[in-house]
Amino acid sequence: MKRDQFDPFAQSLDRDEALTILQDAVAGADDGELFFERTTAETLVFDDGRLRNSSYTANRGFGLRAVRGEVTGYAHSTEITKESLRRAAETARLAVGAGGGKLADPAPMRAASLYAAIDPAGGIPIARRIELLREIDAYARARDPRVVQVTASIASSLQEVTILRPEGGLVTDIRPMARLNVAVIVENNDRRESGNHGGGGRVSLDGLMEPAHWQPAIDEALRIALVNLRSVPAPAGVMDVVLGPGWPGILLHEAVGHGLEGDFNRKKASAFAGLMGQRVAAPGVTVVDDGTIPDRRGSLSVDDEGTPPARNVLIEDGILVGYMQDRQNARLMGVEPTGNGRRESYAHAPMPRMTNTYMPGGDADPAAILSDLKDGIYAVGFGGGQVDITNGKFVFSCTEAYRVHNGQIGDSIRGATLIGDGATALQHIRAVGNDMALDPGIGNCGKQGQWVPVGVGQPTLMIGGLTVGGSAKG
Repeated sequence: MKRDQFDPFAQSLDRDEALTILQDAVAGADDGELFFERTTAETLVFDDGRLRNSSYTANRGFGLRAVRGEVTGYAHSTEITKESLRRAAETARLAVGAGGGKLADPAPMRAASLYAAIDPAGGIPIARRIELLREIDAYARARDPRVVQVTASIASSLQEVTILRPEGGLVTDIRPMARLNVAVIVENNDRRESGNHGGGGRVSLDGLMEPAHWQPAIDEALRIALVNLRSVPAPAGVMDVVLGPGWPGILLHEAVGHGLEGDFNRKKASAFAGLMGQRVAAPGVTVVDDGTIPDRRGSLSVDDEGTPPARNVLIEDGILVGYMQDRQNARLMGVEPTGNGRRESYAHAPMPRMTNTYMPGGDADPAAILSDLKDGIYAVGFGGGQVDITNGKFVFSCTEAYRVHNGQIGDSIRGATLIGDGATALQHIRAVGNDMALDPGIGNCGKQGQWVPVGVGQPTLMIGGLTVGGSAKG
């Protein structure tokens, strides 16, 4: 990340001219910024023995924001010129009016980057990437005769942003992203099941294309598919549930994390609104959002408002101690921004969003947690889910789960859904394992129509009294 130069892709725009236009736009406002962005993205999808899709996109543009109180004026354009900036400034000012506000304190700027400033696909020919996808397809089919279909994808993107603030602060960030994913379908006796695995982060594609990475990914996808091939219908009823480490943290992200974002709490639309300093989870439960973990999918060297990220403790030993904040909601709530102001692109205004949200490990042995499960299920993988932010109620589908009786893992089950609400689930956590793990780098988060990359994680957990939806009697 560099601070000593202006936007490299806006050659026709002078920094001082842009700053003057921005300052005119936010005169009398509380805050604002100019956000410049250039992105490129490539995706290759190999399916059913052939290249199914190849795409390349390139976008660039700017967004200009002026904020006064709860009102935001925002305008954006793909044309980066003085004339476009002036029109955007006029539009933004229509929302905030003239006079009355006082600009917020300057945003601190971060000098160190959490990831390499590289093009993740740089120097890797498309022909080599296609060849790798063929190798993945052949390897997966050779692993087991029951494999009938393989889908593999390689994706990479590079986002370059420059943020100019009214006080003259300037920060740029070069954000790489790479991901490799594999899905397999197996068939036996006219029954078909699937499994998938993958991952990545703010890294080069080089490492993901090594056999030491993609072969274990195929093996894991195949393992999940074969587990599901012998699964039995899931039970239904209220029972104790043990969640595995890593990706099952997506339940924490959705059912709890969104409820700890500043805007929902300022508007009193969250189940956690007004509970600061109170117990909201069982003793021993801590929840953290940390945007400073190097190379992770949800990490940012600087957020999309120019604020450095942080390791923000949200719940500490069961007590609610913080929310995730962007600049606007932090100012309105009388607290400091936490580096969680994020946006999908230059065409979107920022809002409080998660980065890498996880539950740190406890001191319980995961094997002991499972042995204490007398009658319930062990959920290792999750697919889609739905959450109501206002009350934290969730429904999540399990992609890999097992029936457990008297501490013994039994049949794998299919069609299981977990139903509950985040606030109650936090209170009913009975054990926290010492095996905290982050997900492999696959998370995306949607909020108000905007999507951003995120990370999740947790240790093995036991939660008492969740409703399990299924088709068999418990």
